[in-house]
Amino acid sequence: MADRGGGERGGFSRGFGDRGRGRGRGGDRGRGRGGRRGPKRDDDEKWVPCTKLGRLVQQGKIKSIEQIYLHSLPVKEYQIVEFFLGSALKDEVMKIMPVQKQTRAGQRTRFKAFVCVGDYNGHLGLGVKCSKEVATAIRGSIIMAKLSVVPVRRGYWGNKIGKPHTIYTKVTGKCGSVSIRLVPAPKGAGIVAARTPKKVLQMAGIEDVYSASTGSTKTLGNFVKATFDALSRTYGFLTPELWNETRFVKAPFQEFTDFLAKPTAKAYEAPVEDY
Repeated sequence: MADRGGGERGGFSRGFGDRGRGRGRGGDRGRGRGGRRGPKRDDDEKWVPCTKLGRLVQQGKIKSIEQIYLHSLPVKEYQIVEFFLGSALKDEVMKIMPVQKQTRAGQRTRFKAFVCVGDYNGHLGLGVKCSKEVATAIRGSIIMAKLSVVPVRRGYWGNKIGKPHTIYTKVTGKCGSVSIRLVPAPKGAGIVAARTPKKVLQMAGIEDVYSASTGSTKTLGNFVKATFDALSRTYGFLTPELWNETRFVKAPFQEFTDFLAKPTAKAYEAPVEDY
C-alpha cells in the first residue's frame, strides 16, 4: 500500500513537484505571464514629428546631426537621433538596481536602469530611468540615452597619422564623490581603465586613453555618469584649431521659417450630432 502510494505521488522527494509546484508554478509561470500581455506595440510605425526640429529633419532640411549641435538646438524626440545615426547606434545596459520607497502600506520597489548608447564613432549618450518593471525601465533608459547623445572630440597623441584614436586633451568628469581624469595615450596603449568606464569609452570610439579615478567607484551609477561628464566636456576646450573666423549663418528655424509656418495637418472638426 505504501509502495503504491509512493509510486502515484512519485515519493516524498518528487511528489510535491508533480502535484503542481514544479510544472504549474515554476515552468508555466513564464509562459502564462507572456500570454497575458496586451497587444504587441509596433515601434516601426511611421514617425509623426511633433516639434519644429523634427519636421525639418524628416523633410531633409537638416543634413547632419552636427548641424543641430552647431546651433545648440534642443532635441525633444529620440527619432531625430535615430534618423541620423540609424543602425550604427548600439545600446548597452550598464546596470539594473532596485530602489525602494517607504510608504504607509510598506515598501514600494522599483527598478532603475542605466543604459549607454553609442555609434563607436564619436557619439555617446547616457540614460537613466526608473520603473516598476525591468523591461519598461530599459526601454525608457534607451530613449533617454538617445535624447542625451553628445559629440565626443577625438584627437592624436604625437604625429597626426591615420584616424583619431584618443581624446584630444585631458578632461575631468565628476558625479557625487566619483571623479575620473582622462589623459591622451599613444597608439597601442589601449584603454587603461576599469571595466565600467572602459565600455563607455569604447562606445564613444576611443581606442587609447589613460585614466585615473578617485572616490567611491563601486557606485557604478555615479562612475558611469562621471565618465560621460568627462567625455561631454571634450568640445568645451577651445584649441588653436578652433580660432578661425566665425561665419555666422542663419539658424534652421530662421532659415526655414516659411516652411514651418505652413500647417502640418488638417484641424480636427468635432462631429455634429442632429437632435
